Amino acid sequence: MKTKVRLSTPYFLLVCTCLVIGSGCSSKQKNESDDTKTVAKIYITTLDKSQRLKEHKIAANSTDTPDAILQVDPTTTYQEMDGFGYTLTGGSALHLSKMSAPARAAILQELFGTDSTSIGVSYLRLSVGASDLDERPWSYDDLPHGDTDVELTQFSMAYDTLYLIPVLQEILNITPNIKLMGSPWSPPAWMKDNKDTRGGSLLPEYQAVYANYLAKYIQEMAKQGIPIDALTIQNEPLHPGNNPSLLMLADQQAGFIKNNLGPTFEALGIQTKIIIYDHNADRPDYPISILNDTLAAQYVDGSAFHLYGGKIEALSEVHEAHPSKNLYFTEQWVGAPGNFAENVAWHNETLIIGATRNWSKTILEWNLAADENQEPHTDRGGCDRCLGALTIMRDSVVRNPAYYIIAQASKFVPPGSLRIASTTLTDIPNVAFKTPKGALVTILQNKNTADKTIDVQLGETSVVITLPGKSIGTLIYEDDREF
Repeated sequence: MKTKVRLSTPYFLLVCTCLVIGSGCSSKQKNESDDTKTVAKIYITTLDKSQRLKEHKIAANSTDTPDAILQVDPTTTYQEMDGFGYTLTGGSALHLSKMSAPARAAILQELFGTDSTSIGVSYLRLSVGASDLDERPWSYDDLPHGDTDVELTQFSMAYDTLYLIPVLQEILNITPNIKLMGSPWSPPAWMKDNKDTRGGSLLPEYQAVYANYLAKYIQEMAKQGIPIDALTIQNEPLHPGNNPSLLMLADQQAGFIKNNLGPTFEALGIQTKIIIYDHNADRPDYPISILNDTLAAQYVDGSAFHLYGGKIEALSEVHEAHPSKNLYFTEQWVGAPGNFAENVAWHNETLIIGATRNWSKTILEWNLAADENQEPHTDRGGCDRCLGALTIMRDSVVRNPAYYIIAQASKFVPPGSLRIASTTLTDIPNVAFKTPKGALVTILQNKNTADKTIDVQLGETSVVITLPGKSIGTLIYEDDREF
């Protein structure tokens, strides 16, 4: 006999006047048939912003006729999740550093903590050197024009010690197990054929030096107590118009990995994962061609994607070609000034649900923080419309669409969770996970204007919910029964 619980309709009439996370209003019920304890609760975000991560109690004994039945099968598992988060750009670190210590501590705890008042961000992407959301383009080995430094004697992380490293150390004090991914936007200009931070290609004679440069970055971060779990070879290797940037074609990336970076990491005992591509889903042939090269593929953990072009289903194309290799979704922007309803709806359906259903182990939004003018950014190609998940103005913080996009998953799906099977419903996109502690988490999106009653069948238990029109819900079910 299935246990049925339902979300009481009157709770949906509440208006959330401020962000309330984890108010503790869950109910525990006793299953009359098998004496199994049941805990079910749901967190709702409506696209009209009347509710944002609002926790609702579950009422029992539903007699509602469901509009849809959603079957979740905890016995069928897919990829293990590494986490949900953002890119901590140099500009993000700059704004966080300029906050007062108490204000910075409070927002970092809210972002990275795992208590009821936090959203549990579990993954961050970092730029290796500058990204286009830094004050200026720079590298760890900048030299006067015409000079070279093949021994890397001038290598210095001094600029990172001003903002990025101190902020990361504070974050690691809150969540020591957070995963960090490094991504270079450009090698030092002297290693490139155009001798510029923007565009150009890595000169063949400096490939070995550049491999040592990336290895040195990982080693120096480790000395600061900052472990780099993964490294993408190049941010957007087919977009040389950014500043900084680098053009790196697929055969060039494969050659760099198999001849230089892979052997260098192996010789130095560096365990950091090597991730290829890190660009749009319109070119799955790029990572597939590298993974087809067995000499390069032996060093590669997986491929990373953005979605400024192509379709999210391309990730599954890469998975099907090389099922032993992992997939990561590493960047998607929200354009200023932002449109909450459009941004949250599209990003949740396409990335939180869509990318994970297509094998991605991470979902990362672009740019943790900027100021009210979307500063800083570089000239000659830096993004001047990239809206941060947070807008930081001294100690004032505004939470923007990307904050809620990630929080709807990060708070409830910790690293180590397994994606599990759930049926596909046309107007109720969804994805389900089993957490390391055995909780079942289902993220559902009601694309309809009207409320929808959904019978979510979880193994032998049925949870009946009514999801408001144009809303997203995260349903958490915990049971002492083994599925």
